[in-house]
Amino acid sequence: MRMPKFSGMSLKNKILYSTVAVIILVSICIALVARYFLISSLTRELEFRGLGIGQSIADRAPGLILTKDKPNLTGMVFESALVGERRTLVSYIFILDTDNNVLASTFIQPFPSVLRTANPIPAGGAQSIRLIEFLGELAYDVAVPVKEGIYDIGSVHVGINKEHIDNMIGKLRFIFLGFIGGIVLIMFIISDRLSRNMTRPMDQLMKMADEISRDNLDFEIDFSQSAGVEVLQLADSFRNMVRHIKEYRGELKKSQQKYRSLFYSGPDPIFVLDCKTQEILDANPIAADIYNFSRKELVGKNFSEVSEEFTTDRLLTFAQSGNEGLASCIFFPKAIHYRKGGDPFIVNVHACGTIYEDKPAIIVSTNDITDMIEKDAQLIQASKMKTLGEMSAGMAHEINQPLNAIKIGSEYLNLLAERGGTPPMDQLQKVVKEISKQVDRAADIITTLREFGRKADLTKDKFDISKPLKGVLNIIGQQLKLENIELHIELGENLPKIQAHSNRLEQVLFNLVTNARDAINMKEDQSADSPRVISIITFNQNGRVGISVQDTGIGIPESKLDKIFEPFYTTKEIGKGMGLGLAISYGMVRDYQGDIKVTSDPGKGTTFILTFPAA
Repeated sequence: MRMPKFSGMSLKNKILYSTVAVIILVSICIALVARYFLISSLTRELEFRGLGIGQSIADRAPGLILTKDKPNLTGMVFESALVGERRTLVSYIFILDTDNNVLASTFIQPFPSVLRTANPIPAGGAQSIRLIEFLGELAYDVAVPVKEGIYDIGSVHVGINKEHIDNMIGKLRFIFLGFIGGIVLIMFIISDRLSRNMTRPMDQLMKMADEISRDNLDFEIDFSQSAGVEVLQLADSFRNMVRHIKEYRGELKKSQQKYRSLFYSGPDPIFVLDCKTQEILDANPIAADIYNFSRKELVGKNFSEVSEEFTTDRLLTFAQSGNEGLASCIFFPKAIHYRKGGDPFIVNVHACGTIYEDKPAIIVSTNDITDMIEKDAQLIQASKMKTLGEMSAGMAHEINQPLNAIKIGSEYLNLLAERGGTPPMDQLQKVVKEISKQVDRAADIITTLREFGRKADLTKDKFDISKPLKGVLNIIGQQLKLENIELHIELGENLPKIQAHSNRLEQVLFNLVTNARDAINMKEDQSADSPRVISIITFNQNGRVGISVQDTGIGIPESKLDKIFEPFYTTKEIGKGMGLGLAISYGMVRDYQGDIKVTSDPGKGTTFILTFPAA
């Protein structure tokens, strides 16, 4: 019969079998230790007895050995071997002279020659004991020297029967095992009684727990005092738990009512999403109003149908972070959501982990900030227009250059036409190519200005950070050359793309480059040896894409570094700056989960470093 697994046993059987197993294990350990000490001690004791017999014969034998009185020596060894219990203990006794000749022995058959040299006594030794085999038997040979004064004249050998020793050990082992077995049986009976008494109250507690699990909170069990103080305390704990459950249910009911009230009367849209599928499990009435869906249409819809992919991906990552992540909240601003029919609007999204109908869920609250964004966009657009106004003279020069080249080429062709001459084909082709090149150049400048001047779209794009930089350099690059400012550009290779608005990032870089230009022009030392350099570097580091703008201008004092991003704060002269450029740039960088840092060395220059997460 196969024994049941220990994990599937009842508590009573676990206690019983565990107790019996411990008793058996302890008994086996005791038996092994006792056997070791019993055998060694009994063997040692019988060896001492053999030494005593041998020493007694050695004390009486010197005179008989010297006179070669073999009859008396033989009588002596037989007398010593046949006294009392020695008949079964002693296998043999014999006496040897110094030449290993047998002077007397108890053997009535021919003397086994192997015994002469089986256990020699070391020179100067007082005794020698060795287990030997003779005539198919085993015996401990105990050898004692016979002395006359200081001289050895022979040796006495006493053989202690090993079988006799083993029989004695066997009897003692049987008695000991019987004693241990009796103890195990008694302890088994006691353990069985104890386990029954211990588990009976536990069975009652299990019944009480089952009733509680069945939602029967009025179930009661009366425990007798014999159940024990601990069990009674545990029963009281159960009763307290039931009381707390009742109180908790009451509080939970109030909390649910409060939650429902806040949920349905909240001023902002609120969604409850499934962690894994992003399915909308519930939505409050204001969500239905703002998103132009009925509540019935929203429930069951995937949240990605009303939000941009970026928002859905962030929520999915938040849900996959496990219980630790869901215990916190996340916030990401200026996300694009869609009303029924695909009409976009901008919201701030706040998400927290929660439990909805006993399942992990995410509660998402949104706040419509479209009007605020429109006002910000107007402010940003005004800043752009102001910048373009300041750059108008430089732009006119930029456009005049290709126009002058086109005018010269066209006048040359007109002159040839008036004279009726035919220009060489190579010159004609060269003039036409140059006119076409200058037209493309003027068109690029106008396109760049048009892109810079238009309002940014709502939808973010994935693009290389070098794209807005090249647009800025197309606008201001030639003007920097006219002002003798040298540009050092280092564009990193194979940079990951970022997700942002290229138009807005172009304005951020434009602000930084124009600020760098102004800082260089404000420097008092304008000698030929003074460096007039703007260095721009793009890079990829630790999963973030960055761009640095460094100048050799006047720098910013350390006391003013923490104020430069505040609105209307400027270090420029009155009338040359409103103090909004860096404030607007800072806000746009933060909108794209970016970071902007500034370091400066007064008199030597300033470095701005922008980093963005890779898309």
